[in-house]
Amino acid sequence: MESNETTHPLAEVPADKTPETETNTSSANAQPVKGNAEEEAAAVTLPTEENIQLEETTTSSEDELVNEKEKEALLKYEPKQTKEEVIERLKEIDANGGKAERQEIDYLKQTFYKLQKAETDAARKSFEEQGGTPEAFAMPEDDSENRFKTLLGDIKEKRNALAAKEEKELEENLLKKLHIIERLKTISESQEDSSKSYNEFKKLQQEWNSIRRIPANKVNELWRNYQLYAEKFYDLIKLNNEFREYDFKKNLEIKTHLCQAAERLADEPDVVSAFHQLQKLHQEFRETGPIAKDLREAIWTRFKAASTAVNRRHQQHFEELKEKEQTNLDAKIVICEIAEGMEYDKFKNFRDWSDKTQEILALQAKWKTIGYAPRKINVKIFERFRAACDEFFKRKAEFFRQMKEEMNANLEKKRALIEKAEALKDSTEWKKTTEALTELQKEWKTIGPVPKKHSDVIWKRFIDTCDRFFEKRNKATSSQYTEEQNNLKAKRNIIQQLNEIDARDELNEGDENNVRELMKTWNETGHVPFREKDRIYKQYHTVIDSLSNKMNISAKHFPSSLYAGSKGTGGKERDKLLRLYENMKNEIQTYENNLGFFNTSSEKGSGLLDEMKRKVEKLKAEAEKIRQKISNLDEETPKEEQL
Repeated sequence: MESNETTHPLAEVPADKTPETETNTSSANAQPVKGNAEEEAAAVTLPTEENIQLEETTTSSEDELVNEKEKEALLKYEPKQTKEEVIERLKEIDANGGKAERQEIDYLKQTFYKLQKAETDAARKSFEEQGGTPEAFAMPEDDSENRFKTLLGDIKEKRNALAAKEEKELEENLLKKLHIIERLKTISESQEDSSKSYNEFKKLQQEWNSIRRIPANKVNELWRNYQLYAEKFYDLIKLNNEFREYDFKKNLEIKTHLCQAAERLADEPDVVSAFHQLQKLHQEFRETGPIAKDLREAIWTRFKAASTAVNRRHQQHFEELKEKEQTNLDAKIVICEIAEGMEYDKFKNFRDWSDKTQEILALQAKWKTIGYAPRKINVKIFERFRAACDEFFKRKAEFFRQMKEEMNANLEKKRALIEKAEALKDSTEWKKTTEALTELQKEWKTIGPVPKKHSDVIWKRFIDTCDRFFEKRNKATSSQYTEEQNNLKAKRNIIQQLNEIDARDELNEGDENNVRELMKTWNETGHVPFREKDRIYKQYHTVIDSLSNKMNISAKHFPSSLYAGSKGTGGKERDKLLRLYENMKNEIQTYENNLGFFNTSSEKGSGLLDEMKRKVEKLKAEAEKIRQKISNLDEETPKEEQL
């Protein structure tokens, strides 16, 4: 039988209309062998009033079902986030011979061009933000559209081939059914043995039912002709009670089975699948012939009740879906209002924009967790949210652009201050230069932040310049400076004498004693300036190591010579610690002087300030340890050794 499967929900039939009431009136006065003509006609496996009523009553729900199927389609296909995902799905369809629903092909086309438009808009926006003009914009070459169109072309060809094949099959089925109708017409007018004709009739019925689809515009006409000649056949042969009862029994078994299958659908977890399965059961119910008249209403009522249960679940499912979509819409409206309610005039610095950016990103993440809104508003609410987000990031970009200009201007101002400071760093006019550098530090504090990549560099350059001057000033204004300069001069002289001895090809007899005396003098000489100590120490030990090798004197003997004739090691250690303690105090004083002029208006400035404070605290702790060591030495050393 041709495929005339309904796609509409089952509508309830009025109770006063029996679904299987016979419609045959052409032989109302005929006298069958057994029973009456009404019962014989009912035995034909044809659509009866039950089928007609089902088809008529379900038509009224057509629009509602179409809308429901459209909703299902929205949830049916996996969302595609990139053009490559669209292309991959088209490849799968192409590999499958182009077999896919037309709705999915349309969805993939729309998705691809939406994604492509979004990429183009983003590229154009980026181009214009970087200073390009709209006329100069050109989208980078991308072969994805060519691949997309090629795949669509291949799929179209395959689908056209499938459609042609299907059309051919429909026409072939039509010819087969027309041939069956002609044979039915022949046997309905034949006067041959009824048993033989009945067997041929049942065979034709089976052939008819085995042929499924035909052109849609021929369905009703063929069905009417088939029914006409089938009824004529039953009128002609006056099917006896035995054949009729046998058909009734078999049809009852089939319809009972269909009722049971429909009742089981009430427990089907997938409501939509249950609804579609019910439509197939209705098709089978229609194609099954009549049953005994006294059972018809009961079996139909049972099948209708099971159908009603499935239809109610289906309807409830979409009502719940509608309610959930409304809830989703309410949640999305709240998110839109939050995004639109940003108080941009209160965003004054990077931290403000950073915090609000996290809020926007959190809103976007939350949006993705919310399902669809009602279809008629889903796109609009998304565009509303996207517009709010675009406005935020547009304003943020403008803020950063302005800040970049401002920070570049600040960078130039600070570089100018550095140049002024560097011009003063070697000045010996201590008071005047101190006042000038102090003013530069105050001015530095009033200047805002600079680009991050330059911040540390220019700050270190500025503070090192100031430190250099203040260190020189501190040393110049204390007796330590003069003493350290004299010590440096003396130690350089010692190194020079040692180098002269080391430069000889052969050492003289008294050279070893001279070396020991020079080492003793070195040991008795005090500290040198802090910046020179490592360099002078390295020069000294280099020449000592060389002389040690030439004289074949173990390096361990040099320390004893170092202290020969000098005061006790405790006194030497005390002098060393005392010098170190004084240097640390001067370094702490320099740091504390600079701390007072540090700009803490930015995160970076605050971080550097904290780092400098930690250095000062560390220096103070080390200085205290050295002071304690000096105190301990004073307690352990006899007073005459301290003098």
